[in-house]
Amino acid sequence: MAKSVATVWVPVDDMDRAKAFYGETLRLEVGKETPEWSEVDAGNLTIGLNAREGTAAHADGGAVITFTPEGTIDDEVARLQGLGVEFAGGISDHPWGRIAPFKDTEGNDLQLYAPPQD
Repeated sequence: MAKSVATVWVPVDDMDRAKAFYGETLRLEVGKETPEWSEVDAGNLTIGLNAREGTAAHADGGAVITFTPEGTIDDEVARLQGLGVEFAGGISDHPWGRIAPFKDTEGNDLQLYAPPQD
């Protein structure tokens, strides 16, 4: 039985661009850095930026990394849009919460999530 998820690997074409996106745009701490592999601290999860595999066909159907914003989802979407991040569908509301899908600079699928308001 798996106890937890320790790391999610995402393929990147441009390590510097990916580190800037995760570190500066998303404001996550970038730790270990090499030209082929860098680690991003996402709370209780490490995101591994993997330049060894490239991104040619990864973005259609694979894993999605979901982030919980520090403030409201509306404020974080506005902040990221101000930095040039595009949210194709905006924020969608569901009985189980709100999501705002977007892509990183390498084409990987990401989203913001906020639980339903009571």
